[in-house]
Amino acid sequence: MDRIVIVGAGQAAGWAVHTLRGQGFGGEIHVVSNEDQVFYERPPLSKQVLSQEAAVESLNLFSADQVNDFSVTWHKPDHAVKLDKADKTVHLESGKVLAYDKLLIATGSRARVPVSAWSSMHNVYTMRDIKDCQKLAEKFKSAEHIAVIGGGWIGLEIAATARKQGKQVEIFEYGSRLCARSVSPEVSDYLKQLHEDAGTAIHLNATKLHLIETADQKVEVFDADIKLKQFDCVVVGAGAEIAKELAALAELEVKDGIVVNEFGQTSDADIYAAGDVAIHPNLGYCIQSWANAQNQAIAAAKSMLGDMTAYQDIPWLWSDQYQCNIQILGTYQPEKTHQVVIRKTSDLQITFFYLDEHNQLLNMIAVNDSKLVKLAKRWMASSRELDPAQLQDPDFNLMKLK
Repeated sequence: MDRIVIVGAGQAAGWAVHTLRGQGFGGEIHVVSNEDQVFYERPPLSKQVLSQEAAVESLNLFSADQVNDFSVTWHKPDHAVKLDKADKTVHLESGKVLAYDKLLIATGSRARVPVSAWSSMHNVYTMRDIKDCQKLAEKFKSAEHIAVIGGGWIGLEIAATARKQGKQVEIFEYGSRLCARSVSPEVSDYLKQLHEDAGTAIHLNATKLHLIETADQKVEVFDADIKLKQFDCVVVGAGAEIAKELAALAELEVKDGIVVNEFGQTSDADIYAAGDVAIHPNLGYCIQSWANAQNQAIAAAKSMLGDMTAYQDIPWLWSDQYQCNIQILGTYQPEKTHQVVIRKTSDLQITFFYLDEHNQLLNMIAVNDSKLVKLAKRWMASSRELDPAQLQDPDFNLMKLK
């Protein structure tokens, strides 16, 4: 095998390249990126980088020397527009045509804007890449009244960052509760209280939102044609669109994302996918998290070299909001949940456990308790039966259950 082409240059692509070289692959690696900055992680964008507590350089996955040692042939900024499976070529917007022996699609996702006209409005922002973050951070220097559309994780993180800077913040969520796709009503209520206690106003069931620019480039937010308020800027954090177009045009099997097996292979054995764009092989939907992008890419890269490595990780993600580090292990499965156990050890430390009919852990959300999350990963991996009374008792040392 002489050449591997990777489309995308984020978390998944970076770890794929790192793994390929680490496993001894000495052939050509070509990486197509629509950004100049490559191999960086995105989670801190809405938190430490937006608040300017961390520099953009801190996002880099690897040092400049490491990246140089990877000996990658870069195609940036450029965009893959066509994939020809028969000829095994990728066609770029620049006119270049790249032949491949193996191909990895790691195109990730992009910010979803519910109303296309919003994208062209002054002082309406999204948060997906470094440029988005830099523009919003600059606006935050002067903005005092900020609206956030979307009560999912990205919206809540941006709201918390703005509120910590003393801004007046209001969240407009289309649904009846916050983060409804990924957490239970109990956790949604917890998050709502967390933000309201910090002084953020939350509007649920905001299903008929309209944005109108004023003459002085402020933004008026209407709900069902009732004027609500004027804001200095609006941040749209209304979820993500999976960047699956390249695969769809090539007639690979796609659903909400690209369908892959446990080795990262698509419906074409020489084409792989990893990260946000790839459907989790066990769960049947895309997992948009740092850990998923890294670990699925590592498994796919090894498999591309013939060391067939299955990826079956338990989903794990986290969010930093105000003084809380919120970690989610597993997925919210109300149809399988037999019992909910809430453990509160202090005002700043609370954990929600979701058990099946055998008292095995399906899902947990832990606030400021990373040690417990590490322990729970072992419980889930070993299908350990748990005692709900012990989980709930704040005086019982759960570390005894190793």
